[in-house]
Amino acid sequence: MADKLLIIMANTDPSNGEELGAPIFQATVAAAMEYEVEVICTATSGKLMKKGVAESLVVKPGSDKTVYDFIKDAHDAGVKFLCCSPNLDLFDMGKDDLIPECSEIVGGAYLIEQVMEEDDVKVLSY
Repeated sequence: MADKLLIIMANTDPSNGEELGAPIFQATVAAAMEYEVEVICTATSGKLMKKGVAESLVVKPGSDKTVYDFIKDAHDAGVKFLCCSPNLDLFDMGKDDLIPECSEIVGGAYLIEQVMEEDDVKVLSY
């Protein structure tokens, strides 16, 4: 049985808040179930790791709860958020531009290694 869930947010478009709820909520639930959970934000989703972006987004129009609130809830439950290193260049970010909940910057090799070499990891991608 796997004890780690790796959620890859690559095709999730931050400009469409409705797409952001499921992966972050499922990460929170998995962490509450005591699984180790990592969310890798890459490609367009990497914008979510930049300060100020997730704070300005909502999952449901009219909601007071921002996407950043969902990220904080997930982080509080034990979810680790990772930013893919090419996003720093792609979105003109440095380490200081990342939200505090982003615990690490990883490269493509990290993702491939997790998927191919770790037997106790299950992967969901969005």
